[in-house]
Amino acid sequence: MTGEDETVTAAPDGYKPLSHSPKSAKKRDAILRAATEIINIKGYALATMTKIGAALDLRDAALYYYFPNKQALVFACHQSSLERFERVLSETNEDGGTGFERLERFLRALLVESARNGPLLYFGDRSYLDEDQRDAIAACSQHLTRRLERMIQAGMADGSITPCEPSLVVQLLLGMLIWLAKWAPTVEGVTVDRLMAAIGVTSLNGLKNDAWPF
Repeated sequence: MTGEDETVTAAPDGYKPLSHSPKSAKKRDAILRAATEIINIKGYALATMTKIGAALDLRDAALYYYFPNKQALVFACHQSSLERFERVLSETNEDGGTGFERLERFLRALLVESARNGPLLYFGDRSYLDEDQRDAIAACSQHLTRRLERMIQAGMADGSITPCEPSLVVQLLLGMLIWLAKWAPTVEGVTVDRLMAAIGVTSLNGLKNDAWPF
């Protein structure tokens, strides 16, 4: 049994990555970033191994050293995005503060992380994955959802977040973040500050309890 804030890895039983050396890990990360960017723009069907390889000046055959097929590559993109999401969430919680402060800090930190390391994979569709892969991704996603809900609940308890339904609020926030992963990289000149200002107007200002501190 895992603790409430223990990391959950989105990996089905029997899954083993093909490459482990530092050099291989660096190349693998570059492939994941390129694949994520292309899949977000073109979708799974049109994001061929040839196009992903070309983005890195690699033959598609070179990708098969790291991933046995496109499905395995895209599953790894899901895993990587969820791991990055959870890492930012954990670091945000470690810094303390009120529930609202942690939520606002998390959203900004996630945008900064994506600007530095590439967008997260658009999570809107998992139909192309195997059942075991979908189950693994769903379990990890549910774990992260519960962690965000607890952040909202903590904010309600300390008075920094106005009373609301945490489960609904989290789904709305996740929907926004999921869409940003697909949309923001296509907008010229968009910055973290501009995105945070828009998020403030559309969501954070409504969540913030103006009566706090009492």
